[in-house]
Amino acid sequence: MNARHRSEPTWRTRALVDLDSIRANVQSLRSHASGAAVMAVVKADGYGHGMVPAARAALAGGAEWLGVAVLEEALRLRAAGVGGRVLCWLMAPGEDLTAAVAADVDLSANAPWMVRQIADAAQATGRTARLHLKVDTGLGRGGAPAADWADLVAAAAKEQAADRVRVVGVWSHLACADEPDHPSIALQLTAFRQALDAAAAGGLNPEVRHLANSAGTVAVPGARFDLVRPGIAVYGFSPIPQLRTSAELGLRPAMTVSARLTNVKRVPAGHGVSYGLEYTTARETTLGLVPIGYADGIPRTARNCGPLWAAGARRTIAGRVCMDQVVVDLGDDPAAPGDEVVLFGPGDHGEPTAQDWADAVGTISYEIVTGIRGRIPLVYTGVDA
Repeated sequence: MNARHRSEPTWRTRALVDLDSIRANVQSLRSHASGAAVMAVVKADGYGHGMVPAARAALAGGAEWLGVAVLEEALRLRAAGVGGRVLCWLMAPGEDLTAAVAADVDLSANAPWMVRQIADAAQATGRTARLHLKVDTGLGRGGAPAADWADLVAAAAKEQAADRVRVVGVWSHLACADEPDHPSIALQLTAFRQALDAAAAGGLNPEVRHLANSAGTVAVPGARFDLVRPGIAVYGFSPIPQLRTSAELGLRPAMTVSARLTNVKRVPAGHGVSYGLEYTTARETTLGLVPIGYADGIPRTARNCGPLWAAGARRTIAGRVCMDQVVVDLGDDPAAPGDEVVLFGPGDHGEPTAQDWADAVGTISYEIVTGIRGRIPLVYTGVDA
């Protein structure tokens, strides 16, 4: 097991990951999907939660597919013995795809050169590769633009006729699913249906058509098709926090990040705190030192605003975030070295959530949870732990 994912009897910092919550979140997302299959996206080390344990919990919750970005992630799942359908969609020219084809990983192509590269890998392994074709319906990121879609379909049909690939999916990605009334959504749905018609006219009959991300899964019924691809929602966070909370969507955040105070001291009024002295105590007070910083994924922009729970109350970071530590002003509340400070969790006991952190520093919950790294071990709870 990766050392970062090892539970220790004593700890300085830790990220508790409740695998039961991941399982339950997927079950909830299945109800939102209205009959479409669920692909749990576990890229980026399971959005910081640990890819392999998160994948197993998601499958236990009813996910039929897993999604990853890069080849190393797909192969790591297979090396860990995780079976089932896995889609990988981000490959560069010249990457060796033979191991992925041999491991029965579905691969995506957005241009004829990638179709040929996948087909060549299939021929080298003596297998027929499973292929998904991606069309750009308006996001302007991955996918073949409408003008090039016919060429991509033709290239795939040619390789399918040669039995080097089998086209099993056609897909795209929504730009504004977190704004369900955005006019781009209707345009993308129309473009996607046109691409599907063109693929059928080119002789392709895909097994799955997929467009919806987390926000599309819970807020855009017309985007669900045969398969949905929730990512952040698998880990308990609302993809539309301005409209509906996690709880309102039947989701529960799975990660709780904590640290233990390593220094507690009384200081007088007017005492500066941390680099640049951007915080000064208003009166005699107690300062607590929290051994976690930007090297562990805490945003530097959280100075004087990053929320946390310490000494029985919600507080904010005092002064700048350092590489390894932050300071919290505890007032006159009792505290001692070793006391737990919760940076974020599900919010059950008054502690901040990752969404609270995102709101405080002007980002999204995705960046908060995927940023947790380095010296913070992941410790698992739940029946799947």
